Amino acid sequence: MNTTTLMNWQSFKSKLQEHPELTLQFQYAVNKWVDASYHITEIKQAPIVSVDCGGVMNSWTEIIVQLWEPSEKDSDRAMQVSKALSIVQLVEKTLPLNPLGTVKIEFGNSQFDTRQMFPGEISLDGENLIVNLIPDATQCKAIGRGGSCGTTDTGEECCAPAASESKPKIQLINLAADGPVCGPDSGCC
Repeated sequence: MNTTTLMNWQSFKSKLQEHPELTLQFQYAVNKWVDASYHITEIKQAPIVSVDCGGVMNSWTEIIVQLWEPSEKDSDRAMQVSKALSIVQLVEKTLPLNPLGTVKIEFGNSQFDTRQMFPGEISLDGENLIVNLIPDATQCKAIGRGGSCGTTDTGEECCAPAASESKPKIQLINLAADGPVCGPDSGCC
């Protein structure tokens, strides 16, 4: 995945700061909205370090904003952007957030399994600032770099079965004398 094309924390926060008077809405699928009674329960900063299938180390930071729908709806109107910004300010007093961290929104409810999604288009609609969420997907970073999945100079792929090495064969010889041999019911053991 090329995380440079995704929205970073600085850009996301700036979009919010441009419209503090609006209502903040999240759309997680076509015509599916996070209920207006949602809460921002936490903001996490996750430093990620990985080694991909091509043997290259990768690192990036994710800023994850968790949304929660209470079982009993306690509001008919979603929170104001200004309230979301006050939560951000409270978090950043304790945890300085990486401005270049990739933003993800974590959400789920009884009809939608909890997952992390990216903020896609952020648009204005009357008194609403709408964040359209787009799904995350798995990817192969090696292929994304223009390489291949761990292919070696000899053309072997990382997932190919290991080449069978020829092992020396061992010849077995019977070292027992031609005499009596222990066996079942022989009484020698």
